[in-house]
Amino acid sequence: MQVTEHIHALKIPFKLRVGPAKTVDRIVFAYLIIDDQICLIDCGVAGSEAIILDYIKQAGRNPREIAQIVFTHSHPDHIGAGQTLKKQTGCKMAAHIDAKPWIENVDRQYAERPIGNFYDLVGGSVEIDFGLKDGDQLGLGDGKTLEILHTPGHSKGSISLLYSKDGALFTGDAVPKSGTVPIYEDVATSIQSIKKLKKIKGLEVLIASWDDPQFGASVYPSMDAGLQWFQQIHEAVLTETAGSDALDARDFSARVLKCLGFPEIPLVPIVVTSIRAHLKLLDHQNLLEL
Repeated sequence: MQVTEHIHALKIPFKLRVGPAKTVDRIVFAYLIIDDQICLIDCGVAGSEAIILDYIKQAGRNPREIAQIVFTHSHPDHIGAGQTLKKQTGCKMAAHIDAKPWIENVDRQYAERPIGNFYDLVGGSVEIDFGLKDGDQLGLGDGKTLEILHTPGHSKGSISLLYSKDGALFTGDAVPKSGTVPIYEDVATSIQSIKKLKKIKGLEVLIASWDDPQFGASVYPSMDAGLQWFQQIHEAVLTETAGSDALDARDFSARVLKCLGFPEIPLVPIVVTSIRAHLKLLDHQNLLEL
């Protein structure tokens, strides 16, 4: 799907295992900037290379024109096809310096952040050629650049990318979609990251990994909706902690999800971690004032 003159979106389906015999259907977007050279932003799960390379060929370009893959962060649905794509195209890899350890050693990532079918989603570790930090400019050829914005919270190595030529902001998983299951490490940092992005003037399209691109008048309200969702989750946490002395993490997380209106769903560690992140902020009623 073409998003702007140069940006193309590829919706990649995958299954996430949430129990011994249960999976849920998920999607993630990868994005191509097709100009003098090709830049791929995230690359989906293992096996996604077929979707990506076929799209490039259908656009009349050669997959070996991929100059670099930029990872918005290190999670498996964003890096899964990286190893295969690097072997097939010879492209360079770029990620924030805090994301490098989990990309270059996926066994370490699994040990520190286990999910059920991790090794089905990730083709293997891959070396990062360019370690990025906030404020860096990543060259795309002919004077065009991506500005790197460190936006931690979902993960400590999360980045957003500003492509000024098309007025586009790639946010990875930094801006949650209202009503989605909580998945982040640090809610306070997540909020600060979105506030940082809201200060960017003149955005024409907001490009996230979980949702369809948002255009024009929808751009800034989408970020506001993400902030309000964090607050709504926090209010559910406050409700469920009232009068509770001892909290079992899994039971407590299940109660919070029920309070938010979710049907009974299997609790995976990454969701429990997200809800527990709010417990450090129980003395704050309104997180948006942080």
